[in-house]
Amino acid sequence: MEKFVPYEKLSKKEKRRMDTMKRGTWQGINPVTRKSENPKAYNRSKARHWNEDQCRA
Repeated sequence: MEKFVPYEKLSKKEKRRMDTMKRGTWQGINPVTRKSENPKAYNRSKARHWNEDQCRA
């Protein structure tokens, strides 16, 4: 049976090992890229496509 040692008294290497065991995973998903865009923000590419549609008509 292992002796209990408080987290604060563990070595740096042991703290890192425990932290990696507790840490979850995103299963290959990048949370930054899944952020929705601001609907009120001006979108240059959308405005350019709107202008091209007017020229063709």
